[in-house]
Amino acid sequence: MKTLTLLRHAKSGWDDPVARDFDRPLNPKGQRAAAMVGRHMKSLGLAFDHVVASPAVRVVETLDQVSHGYGSDLAPAWDQRIYLASAATLLDVVHALPAGAGHVLLAGHNPGLEELVLLLVPDDGGALRDEVEVKFPTATLAEMTFAADHWDDVRAGAAMLTRFVRPRDLDPGLGPDTP
Repeated sequence: MKTLTLLRHAKSGWDDPVARDFDRPLNPKGQRAAAMVGRHMKSLGLAFDHVVASPAVRVVETLDQVSHGYGSDLAPAWDQRIYLASAATLLDVVHALPAGAGHVLLAGHNPGLEELVLLLVPDDGGALRDEVEVKFPTATLAEMTFAADHWDDVRAGAAMLTRFVRPRDLDPGLGPDTP
């Protein structure tokens, strides 16, 4: 059995005067949300054998804040392929995950992460899948399990979505209508 947890980067600062999208940092709300998600991950007892992430500034800062809340460095492997990747590219990344890793955290961007969940979880995947289909907000966790022994065996429609946690589920003040 394999478990894949996806983490979308936290809310970034669109008003920051950076020259490249890649360099866009988190805004204060994003920093708070990421730390809250890290605390929630710790409270759930989540542990990862491997962490792989986009090297974009907003993902790096998200994982820094998540680590702060989690109480431990997640020590990600940075993978440029994840930056603004499609679901197909993300699936290639999943297929190449280390064989010995049973629970992996993949941190990146939308729409790729949302599309990956919708690809891997069957249409009749239940209420959580329906929520993903509506919106996969920033700093949200989605956890899927696979009845597979190898990451290369992960296929479309084969996942069970076991967790979908948005920052606003943890603190309503982190919802979309607050600064």
